[in-house]
Amino acid sequence: MLWITIPSVEQWDEGKQEFVYNKKCDLQLEHSLVSVAEWEAKWCKPFLIKGDKSLNETIDYVRCMTITQNVPPDVYNNITNDNIQKINRYIEAPMTATWFSEDGRVKQNRQQITSELIYYWMIALNIPFECQKWHLNRLLTLIRICNIKNQPVKRMSRKDIMSNNAALNAARRKRFNSKG
Repeated sequence: MLWITIPSVEQWDEGKQEFVYNKKCDLQLEHSLVSVAEWEAKWCKPFLIKGDKSLNETIDYVRCMTITQNVPPDVYNNITNDNIQKINRYIEAPMTATWFSEDGRVKQNRQQITSELIYYWMIALNIPFECQKWHLNRLLTLIRICNIKNQPVKRMSRKDIMSNNAALNAARRKRFNSKG
């Protein structure tokens, strides 16, 4: 969860010919599957694609992430660059202590990931729907772990077994100063 403060702003209202003052506003944000699904429903395109989003799309995603109740819509027009940078760092944060060792077998998946696909993965892996409110990176890590744990145990080839045994025997011979 992220808290940001939208600063108070003084603006000129052309219609009324007067200054308008917007109060500062504290927003509570959550980057979750729920917010991604809401954004994709409005913009009809995948959120998790590479490439930049327009300013309108970015501000609308902040609106989708907002948990704070009864936020006036004009507050989002006062988001600063510092707010955007803080939000981007939050979105990119792993939010987990889990890490994966990449052993050269990384498969590039060219499939576009949408909220519906992530919901499918949750159903297929029996992940409870309460997790849709987790930070999205944490949820994707859980999905990846479930996939890894559900794979069958990879059997070692005969050549790998013999090579491993030879290395163990050599280490034991060295440790005990023996020849056989």
